[in-house]
Amino acid sequence: MSRTIAIANQKGGVGKTTTTINLSACLAESGKKVLVIDMDPQGNCTSGFGINKNEIKNTIYELILGECSLRECTMPVEGIDSLKIIPANVNLAGAEIDILDVNDREYILKNEIDYVRDDYDFIIIDCPPSLNMLTVNALTTADTVLVPIQCEYYALEGISQLIHTIDLIHDRLNDKLKIEGVVFTMYDARTNLSSDVVSNVKENLDTKIYNSIIPRNVRLAEAPSNGIPINLYDTKSSGAESYRNLAKEIIERNDL
Repeated sequence: MSRTIAIANQKGGVGKTTTTINLSACLAESGKKVLVIDMDPQGNCTSGFGINKNEIKNTIYELILGECSLRECTMPVEGIDSLKIIPANVNLAGAEIDILDVNDREYILKNEIDYVRDDYDFIIIDCPPSLNMLTVNALTTADTVLVPIQCEYYALEGISQLIHTIDLIHDRLNDKLKIEGVVFTMYDARTNLSSDVVSNVKENLDTKIYNSIIPRNVRLAEAPSNGIPINLYDTKSSGAESYRNLAKEIIERNDL
């Protein structure tokens, strides 16, 4: 059975795209068929896989507007046989206005992805850092939402609003949607702050928290600028090991 996971947090800089890239690569490394959907107009997920986002003819934007087919905008990821991506670039920023008058615009992505859902074990959606129509489309398509939380002082800022949005989507648009869980990112074992944040979130958030914690890691920060996931960039790094552990947890939890 396929699982579609939206990676979302309205707060920027928490590791959504890093998690999308490296979790997807580690799921594929485990032998799973994975499709990544870049729903962020910044296109950082696309470039993080070594794809020049400014030279792509067909992206998620053209798919949403009905100007290309799903097949035409799905690309292979170099070096990872079982991983594909629907890329994005800055054109996507105009999508919300372009679909303003479209009927059932909340379901545009879902209606496309339903055709290929069974072709993949996992579909991972990188959401923009805002609760707009792109995020709504991602959440109506997803089965679950994975929430990266940065181990810093304002970690819980915006989480209550995100959970409220997830509840609204569940009640009005997608009654299958639930929270996959929380994953801590940018954890620094040298500081009391990181461990305090973990304790605080565990006390205040009534949802699954993954055991795998993503560390603040130089090699992990370097990998995107080289267009390579961490498991290929530095396979023995703590970042690679952490994302492998997260992938294993998610596979086991979803019985896939």
